[in-house]
Amino acid sequence: MTRALRIYAGPRARELLRNGGLRPEQVAAITAAAGGPKGLILLRMDEFLFGHWLPQAQRPLQLVGASIGAWRMATACLADPVSAFQRLAHDYIHQDFQAPPGRKRPSAQQVSTAFAHSLDLFYGGRVHEVLEHPRWHLHVVVSQGQDGLRREHPWLTPLGYAAAWVANAVDRRYLGSWLQRGVFSVRPEQGLPMWPDTMPTQQWPLDASNFMSAVRASCSIPFAMQAVHDIPGAPKGAYWDGGITDYHLHWAFKTQLDEVTLYPHFQRAVVPGWLDKAWKARHLATPALDNMVVLAPDPDWVKRLPNGKLPDRHDFVHYAQNFKGRVAAWSQAVEASQQLVDEWQEWLAQPSADRVEPL
Repeated sequence: MTRALRIYAGPRARELLRNGGLRPEQVAAITAAAGGPKGLILLRMDEFLFGHWLPQAQRPLQLVGASIGAWRMATACLADPVSAFQRLAHDYIHQDFQAPPGRKRPSAQQVSTAFAHSLDLFYGGRVHEVLEHPRWHLHVVVSQGQDGLRREHPWLTPLGYAAAWVANAVDRRYLGSWLQRGVFSVRPEQGLPMWPDTMPTQQWPLDASNFMSAVRASCSIPFAMQAVHDIPGAPKGAYWDGGITDYHLHWAFKTQLDEVTLYPHFQRAVVPGWLDKAWKARHLATPALDNMVVLAPDPDWVKRLPNGKLPDRHDFVHYAQNFKGRVAAWSQAVEASQQLVDEWQEWLAQPSADRVEPL
């Protein structure tokens, strides 16, 4: 059988894992990337981590997510995370955005309205469970529009994103003139769980008045969905998908020498922002990741999944006229991902230094 799981670690984390494996009390933070349907491959791992393994540690845990990662981390804070992640898998897989007559794709308004309704059904009456978790502290990442992106507009928004792309291509720190990092946190008085970097960052309280808006904004892919405007508790303006500024959350997390950031991911590279996907030099590990452990699927194992790849947004187009086919393909990928969990449990029981590769 093809091995499914690859374990990567920064130098500090790798040394820690080689000296006795990993215990749940050594995990200070969990990171959850943007990436749309790719995140489906991680839900079985989420079930194990949040439903069985991490609750063994009676310590605070920082959960940081952007886009589908924010949805996953908020789900982790629900009272019964195992059943919640199972429902998340079902609800995400069974999304069905039918294009109106005469159009190839649904409108951004249609997708946004449907997604907002899905969040209401999923978290309705349970937001307090997320906000009041006794140990797990949620951080929802969004991208806050600046200047020409401060309000969504039919032609200013495309121009603004084009300018943001050029600015980011010159240097990532210039992206902040157009889009800045915003973080909604359940305990903002504790500050952010990461050290400052070159991206301008603001933090606001995450509470019952803005939870739905913040999670919706974190998942609002530009042009595919509408921006979320004027989120309560934050400055007025437009807020988009958190993955634009922080695609894979390439953050320097605040940890002690005997702690790690654990990162169930769908690939080895931790790409800083969505606009950095084209710049391969920005995909390399940096000292910010020295304390990070990445759990990712083996590329050869991925080739054995339906269509030889992870689920992705292009499947909505590929299966546009075959809803049952997409549901079947994505469901098979989720079922196959149980092998990732099984191999991680095996490693935890018998840690092998040979399995831990450099990040």
